Amino acid sequence: MMKNHIPTAATRRQALALLATGAATLPAWAATPARPLVEVWKDPDCGCCKDWIAHMQRNGFAFRLHDNGNTGARARLGLPMRLGSCHTALVGGYLVEGHVPATDVQRLLKERPQALGLAVPGMPVGSPGMDGPAYQGRRDPFDVLLVTRGKQPGDVATRVFASYR
Repeated sequence: MMKNHIPTAATRRQALALLATGAATLPAWAATPARPLVEVWKDPDCGCCKDWIAHMQRNGFAFRLHDNGNTGARARLGLPMRLGSCHTALVGGYLVEGHVPATDVQRLLKERPQALGLAVPGMPVGSPGMDGPAYQGRRDPFDVLLVTRGKQPGDVATRVFASYR
């Protein structure tokens, strides 16, 4: 016959301490959530693309690179040329075009709006990847656009997702 054992406060503290010690010894990968994977299409010689990728990596993103340009990828993903930039990416099912700040991509993945994704058309100076020493601290204003499907097939609509002034 088994006796009922009611743990004392000291026994509960010991158990909690043991659990805490065990959790502290887990390998780092076991305690870290997976880094979002960004698949990016870019020109192999583009320095600002490499700088944007470095910005994103510093902010917790992992990458799969395609050094074969981005025009075809942009077309396959349904983004018009007028919203284009020098690199096209796909993350979490969303398109990310151009020099979008990592904080905006993180917000997009958290909020999960009904959208194609985000775009920073052109290559605004001061945006991530366009902010190196060559630009001598210059920062031009730019908007990050949320791109949604338009009313007509193949059409898109945009609204400002974030502004940088």
